[in-house]
Amino acid sequence: MESGCNILCLQETKRQEFSQTYLRNFCPPNFDEFHFLPSNGASGGILVSWQGASFSREVIFQNEYAVSISFTSHMNEDTWVLTTVYAPCTYEGKRQFLNWFHSIQMPDEINWLIVGDFNLIRRPEDRNKEGGDIQEMYLFNEAINSLGLIEIPLHGRKYTWTNKQTEPLLERLDWFFSSASWTLSYPNTAAKTLLMETSDHWPCVIEISTSIPRAQVFRFENCWLMIDSFLPTAQQNWSIPTAATDSAKNITAKFKNLRRILRTWKTSISSLKLLIQRVKSLIYLLESIELLRDLSIQEWNFKNILCDDHSP
Repeated sequence: MESGCNILCLQETKRQEFSQTYLRNFCPPNFDEFHFLPSNGASGGILVSWQGASFSREVIFQNEYAVSISFTSHMNEDTWVLTTVYAPCTYEGKRQFLNWFHSIQMPDEINWLIVGDFNLIRRPEDRNKEGGDIQEMYLFNEAINSLGLIEIPLHGRKYTWTNKQTEPLLERLDWFFSSASWTLSYPNTAAKTLLMETSDHWPCVIEISTSIPRAQVFRFENCWLMIDSFLPTAQQNWSIPTAATDSAKNITAKFKNLRRILRTWKTSISSLKLLIQRVKSLIYLLESIELLRDLSIQEWNFKNILCDDHSP
C-alpha cells in the first residue's frame, strides 16, 4: 500500500465475507485486524482494516449505511471514533440515509472522523455537467450543519468519481468530515487523492501530520533476482571475511555488509519504482487534462492502456 496508511477503509466491496487470507491479496501482513459490513447481495459492503500493533479498537455502532469504530492509539493512548459510510445511490435510499445521518447523536467532546462514499454532492459545481438534485444538496448540507461537522479539505482533484465514459460524468461523491473537537486536536488534518488504478473512484488518503520520524528500513525487492548482476554481487560480497570469531556475530556482520553493498548496488540499476511512477505521472497528466476538457478517443485509449498495464 503506497500511501503508507495505518487504517484502510473500503466502500462498496460487494462481498459478504472477508478473511485474513483474502486480505493478504491487497493488504500488507501488518494489517492483521479488520471489521466488515457485508454487502446486500452484490450491492454495498464496507471493510475497515488496520494495524493491530498500532491500535486497539471497539466497534460501537453499525447499520446498513455505516460502521463506527473507536480506536485507541498504542503510541500515545489517544482515543477517537472513525465512521465509514457507504450511502445508497437510489432516490428513496438517499432520503432514508439522510434522515438517519441527520439524527446521529455524537457527544461534542469526542474526536470524530467521518469518511466515505456518500453518493451525494453538496453544490452544483461538484459535478462537471449540469444536473443534480437541489433538494438532496440542501438536505445533505443541512445534516452536516446540524451535526456541527467540518469538511476536511481535499487536495489533488476536484472530483472523486467518474463513469469512465468517452465524455465522462465527473462528480465529488466521497467526503471527509470531522468534529470540532477533532479539528482542535489535529488541526493539520487534510485529504488528498491518489492515482486511480482499478476503481471508478479516486482513492483518497487522510493525513494527520506528526513529528515522529520514520525509520529508514532496508527492503529486499524480489525483482532483483531477475537482474543478472545481482547474484554475482551478492556472492562476491558475502564471501568477504569479517573480524568476528563467534558464528552468530560473523553471520550478523555478513548481513550488515551485504545490506550496505546492496544499498549502493541498487542505485546503479533501473528502478522499478521509478518506472511505475512515470506511468502514474502519465495517467495523472491525462486525468488533469480531463478536468479541463473531454479527452479525445486516442487519449482515452492511451489512458486505458496505461491503466491496464499498471493494474495488479
